[in-house]
Amino acid sequence: MNIAHLTYDMRIGGTEQVIVSLIQGMRDTSITHSIICIEAPLGPFAEQLQSQGINITGFARKEGFDWRLINQIRQHVQTEAIDILHCHQYTPWSYGVLATIGLPTNVIFTEHGRFYPDIASAKRRVINPVLSLFTDKITAISKATKHALTEFEYLPSQRIEVIYNGIKPLTISIDEQAQIAALKHSLAIAPGDHVLGTIARFDPIKNHELMIQACAELNQQGHPTTLVLVGDGPNRANIEACIVRCNISDKVILTGYQTIPRLFFGLFDVFLLTSFSEGTSMTLLEALSLHKPVIVTNVGGNPEIVRNKIDGAIIANDDLSALVQAILSMNTGALPPDLTPDLTTNFTVAQMTRSYRKLYQSLCPASTNECLDEH
Repeated sequence: MNIAHLTYDMRIGGTEQVIVSLIQGMRDTSITHSIICIEAPLGPFAEQLQSQGINITGFARKEGFDWRLINQIRQHVQTEAIDILHCHQYTPWSYGVLATIGLPTNVIFTEHGRFYPDIASAKRRVINPVLSLFTDKITAISKATKHALTEFEYLPSQRIEVIYNGIKPLTISIDEQAQIAALKHSLAIAPGDHVLGTIARFDPIKNHELMIQACAELNQQGHPTTLVLVGDGPNRANIEACIVRCNISDKVILTGYQTIPRLFFGLFDVFLLTSFSEGTSMTLLEALSLHKPVIVTNVGGNPEIVRNKIDGAIIANDDLSALVQAILSMNTGALPPDLTPDLTTNFTVAQMTRSYRKLYQSLCPASTNECLDEH
C-alpha cells in the first residue's frame, strides 16, 4: 500500500510529529510512506526523514488559491501510484481532494487544530460538504476538534472519527539529570527560583504573553520566578517586546529552537500551556509522561487530557489572575505515577499508529489487508 502524506511543510510542530510517528511506527508493515509539502522550506523533520530514505516532494504554493498546485499534486499522485492521500489540515485537504477527483486514490482528511477565534464561513458551508463527498475518511485529534469540524466546517459528525495524538512516554536517566543541572547553571537560573516553562512554537495562538505577564506579577509579589520559553517562530518580536514592557528581561529565558528539547522538561517545576486553541498537544502529553504538574487553558483537547486539580490546573482562557493563582497553589513536586493520566491507552504512539493503520487497511484491497494483518 502506497501512502502519501499531504501537508504544509515538515517544520517542528504537532502535525509534523504525528506524520513522523506514523512513518516510523509502520516500518515493519507493507506500507510505503512518502510526503508532499505544499510550502517551502521543508523543515528539520524533512531532513531527518530524508536521511532515513523517505521520499519527500516539495511544491512552493503561490499566494491566493494556486490552481497550478492542483495539477502538480495530481501528476505526482498518478506518477507515484498513490493508493491513499492522507491530507493533514484544511488547506492541504482542499487541494488534495481537487487533485484526486476521478482518480482511484483514496483521500483521508485529518484536522489537527483550530484557529482562534473559530468562525463560520458561508463559502465553506457550500464547499466543504462537496469536498467531503470525495473524501473517504475524516479524523480529528480530539472530541473538541470534531465538534469544531461539525459546527464551523459543516462536516457530518457521524463521519468523523476521533484519533488522539500519541507519544512515547519520556524518561530522564541519572546521567541526564546531571546534564539538566549543567543546563540550569548555563542558563543562570537562580537556585531559589520557581521555574515555569513551555515548549511551543512562537505563534500568537500559543499566548506566550500571558505567561510573561504572570511571571512579572509573581516576581512583583515577591515570589522569585523564572520563565523558560523553548521554541521560535513568527511571534518572537512580539514576545520580546512583551518581556521589555513587563521589565523582566532577567527573568525570562528564550532558548530558541532546540532540536532535542526533552531535557528542558527537567528544568520545569510546572509546565504551562496557555493557548487560545489546542488540539491534542504533544508537549503536554510529554510533560505529563514525566509526571510534571501542568497548567492549561480550558480549550480544545486540553480538558480531555488533564484532570483538574489532579494532574494540574485548568484555567479560563487568557485569564492572568487565574494563571497566577494556579501557579501559587501548584504543588511544585512531581505528580505520583498513579495520579498521572493513563498514557497507556488513548495517548500512546502505539495506539495512535494502530488506529491509523486500521483506517488505512479499511481503504485497501482485501489482499493487502491480509498481508497487513500478519503484522
